[in-house]
Amino acid sequence: MPKITFMGAGSTIFARNVLGDCMCREALKDADIALYDIDAERLAESEYILGVINKNINGGRAKISTYLGTPQRRAALDKADFVVNAIQVGGYEPSTVIDFEIPKKYGLRQTIADTLGIGGIFRALRTIPVMLEFGRDMEKVAPEAWLLNYTNPMAMLTGAMLKATPVKTVGLCHSVQVCVESLLSTLELDHSPERLANIRSRIAGINHMAWLLELTENGRDLYPEIKKLADKKVKAWRKAAKDKKSGNMIRLEMMKRFGYYVTESSEHNAEYAPFWIKHNYPELIEEWNIPLDEYPRRCIRQIEGWKKQYEKLHSNPELSHKLSHEYGSGIMNAIVTGEPYQIGGNVLNNGLITNLPDDAVVEVPCLVDKNGVQGTFVGRLPTQCAAMNMTNINVQLLTIEAALTGKKERIYQAAMLDPHTAAELSIDDIVKLCDDLIAAHGNMLPKYR
Repeated sequence: MPKITFMGAGSTIFARNVLGDCMCREALKDADIALYDIDAERLAESEYILGVINKNINGGRAKISTYLGTPQRRAALDKADFVVNAIQVGGYEPSTVIDFEIPKKYGLRQTIADTLGIGGIFRALRTIPVMLEFGRDMEKVAPEAWLLNYTNPMAMLTGAMLKATPVKTVGLCHSVQVCVESLLSTLELDHSPERLANIRSRIAGINHMAWLLELTENGRDLYPEIKKLADKKVKAWRKAAKDKKSGNMIRLEMMKRFGYYVTESSEHNAEYAPFWIKHNYPELIEEWNIPLDEYPRRCIRQIEGWKKQYEKLHSNPELSHKLSHEYGSGIMNAIVTGEPYQIGGNVLNNGLITNLPDDAVVEVPCLVDKNGVQGTFVGRLPTQCAAMNMTNINVQLLTIEAALTGKKERIYQAAMLDPHTAAELSIDDIVKLCDDLIAAHGNMLPKYR
């Protein structure tokens, strides 16, 4: 029976999705599930919820055990076949608050700040050292395990693990699976499962900025009519009242300007480029319906609502689970059984996309079987798409280098090359901002020289 270790298991809903999915697959029903977290209360909550699901849909076949804190981490990883990573180093307080509030003092506003930008850089810098510790433990006690990374910033964390450890790692996101559905639903077109089953798509690029390169239905290219409709709707939404606007306008505008739809949401992509959030043009925020400080609001809502949500789950003895769209259990099933499975995964490029750097982490179609996860060849991206990706890759590679070398100048350089940060701040202010963030993080970061 496979052993599945879940790092950050206090994220109960996500653990329920991934591990509940495993309990839905015959080859994984008897798994030894190790739940690891540093928060005893959240760990116990996850253990209870997963225990109920295990009983109700799986006949109690899975073995579930819990491991609390750093002293028990290696035991949790011992002899694991699969390790799922879903940690958030520093949590909402103090880390997320720091990532948003200190940049505000410099006039730098963000929406999500977990993938790129100054917030993404510092989230990576405090997370990479922890993940490298996981890697060192895995090298000792689970050298053949696959690490399935769900934590953001996806490309930076996955890249650091692949460059600095021998751990077999793939980064997994939710946006590829729902990309076509999001485009059709935004435009109020039929996006029923029946229709989606007849649509073929091809997606490649980088995490949160992968491109929907092909979109056909029964052999017919859907892009021409979709672009025409999108242009019409965006023109109307830009002039409409806030409650009449779409929340997905920026992706549609990027499709118009760059030719292809991107995988991740508009609130994310608003801060990946220099075009949208500009203090000299505050009217853009309203015009494009950009939700500044969206991630802190989500965190507050989730923290406030979790107790009620847990009580609702806890009081439901019939709690069940159906297979979700997460890739995790499908990967595990394919490696265990050899049954082929296809995903959109984050892997080292190594020539898969020929006009992006080999050492960049790219999001491409991947095949999974007993040999593990193998990225497939894409070739050249359209020049403008590769150029947009490079503005993000520059930041990713320098942030990884900062984390692995301990050189403070690499942090500065990553921030100076970040599209949004550089569009808003002077070089001197970028350096001062980085210094302020380093100081505010204190012991959450290693010492940089």
